[in-house]
Amino acid sequence: MSQRKSIRSVFTDSFITYLVLVLSVVLLLSACDSGSAVRAPSGGGAPALSLPEVAPELRLFGKTDREINEEAPVPAQCYTRTEGVHNPCYVCHQVYTAETDKPRMNKLDDGGLQGVYLFSDVGMENHWKNLFIDKREWAAQISDETILAYINQDNYQALPERLRQQNWQGFVPDLNHFAEPEKAFDEQGLARDGSGWVAFNYKPFPSTFWPTNGSTDDVLIRLPEAFRQHNGKFDWLMYQLNLSLLEMNIKQLDSIRIPVVDEQHYGVDLNGDGALAETTNLVSHQHYLGDAKQIAVVTQQFPEGAEFMHSVRYLGIDANGETVVPPRMKELRYMKKVRSLSADDLDNRYRRERKEKSTGELPYFVDYRELGMENGMGWLLQGFIEDYDGELRPQSHEETFACMGCHAAIGTTIDQTFSFARKITGPEGFGYINLRGMKDAPSIAESGGEILNYLKRAAGGNEFRENDEMRARWYRADGSVDEENVKAADVFTLLTPSRERALLLNKAYTYLVRHQSYVNGRDITVAGAKNVYDAIVDDIPPLQPESRFFGWDLRLDWSESPAAVAEK
Repeated sequence: MSQRKSIRSVFTDSFITYLVLVLSVVLLLSACDSGSAVRAPSGGGAPALSLPEVAPELRLFGKTDREINEEAPVPAQCYTRTEGVHNPCYVCHQVYTAETDKPRMNKLDDGGLQGVYLFSDVGMENHWKNLFIDKREWAAQISDETILAYINQDNYQALPERLRQQNWQGFVPDLNHFAEPEKAFDEQGLARDGSGWVAFNYKPFPSTFWPTNGSTDDVLIRLPEAFRQHNGKFDWLMYQLNLSLLEMNIKQLDSIRIPVVDEQHYGVDLNGDGALAETTNLVSHQHYLGDAKQIAVVTQQFPEGAEFMHSVRYLGIDANGETVVPPRMKELRYMKKVRSLSADDLDNRYRRERKEKSTGELPYFVDYRELGMENGMGWLLQGFIEDYDGELRPQSHEETFACMGCHAAIGTTIDQTFSFARKITGPEGFGYINLRGMKDAPSIAESGGEILNYLKRAAGGNEFRENDEMRARWYRADGSVDEENVKAADVFTLLTPSRERALLLNKAYTYLVRHQSYVNGRDITVAGAKNVYDAIVDDIPPLQPESRFFGWDLRLDWSESPAAVAEK
């Protein structure tokens, strides 16, 4: 009797277990069949969202280990149809006159590439196929509510722990609450978590990084611990002094304004007047300060161990329909300076780059896998990008390879970087990026607002001249720039899109996410680009001499616009 009862009990338990398993499978299949199932990032607490599904066989990531584009460092913008007169090229490719007292670190002198399609045989075909795809039907499947919920999810906070669980050997993001800048940084841009990251306010580089063309972004810098300390203890004022010395070095300034400092506290004559007193002026020094006093300032180079973290995000939209930085990141980019280069090193490397370009050789960079790709100029680059479900994943070799063109082989960068040279000069430039109230400061090399001049020279609000909203806002019917209105506007007004355009660009970008097709291009087009060559042929007219602009500098003159600081 007891034996029969035991058998019946076992049978009952097994049957219940079977029912639970069946119900679980049914629920799982139901969930998978109920829409797009874009999972909320781990710990995000948001519900699953409905983006269009893409069959696994149509997703490109992981399909091959072979490089699809061996000329990935040549960006899509280099295939623009200039028609012999439109020149967006000058902001990347330049020639500078030599100044013996202030030698420029970047000696590439590639201004001759403006409007010239000097590619290898491989590069003669435009491999950025995503440019030409019409994404309007895709975008129409996504409601405004869905895309707003999607971009307001935090896909950053869970990334560090996920990487640690995977035993990731490369950089693990270590800034807490980066998705929510007001939580991450204080008013001066210093990370609240003690990580040493500092946000700074800068003017976006023309024109891919203008919000109207699809993305918001921010950039953070961190110097090694010695630069942040005085007598072995963290000292924010000392950290600011070293950041200011670095800013002077990159911008080649003789002096810079600083917060009020009592020189007697540090025992250093900061302003060079021969006395120790309070000062708000810092002059150049041959070495950094504080616990970094043994480290020399190397002309226009960041010190070894300097780091940048750059988040590229969707276009957030506030209650007033205006552009803000949302939590969700499209990409998280990272750079670390691993060695300084001597003058001979620099000369040899730039000579080699010019030779390789002229002979049509394919680019090559050393890939240290999880540690990053070395750009040949002393920096390691690494990145994370959205996977199919919107989580950030490490970039593939080819996805990182595409970063090398702008961070290794163009003539306008300073130590292969852009943003820090464009920071609002002085203490006003420390703080999270904010374009409101920012004036259209000119390049240090020419007069006239930088944005105004770009709109004139490129004849459009982006390299492809296909931003219809920018054309409607800032151009007259005859195609000329409405200079009066442009001069009256701040950078925020000039560069941010309408709510309708922001939503459309966000939706269009998810096509790349769901197809995992970043190796075919990350630039956001909606209807498909028309002013871009799909292949280069011999009879393309060169850019006319009167349309070339030499000497432009990415550094900005903030001196005539002291109020050109975004309201904090």
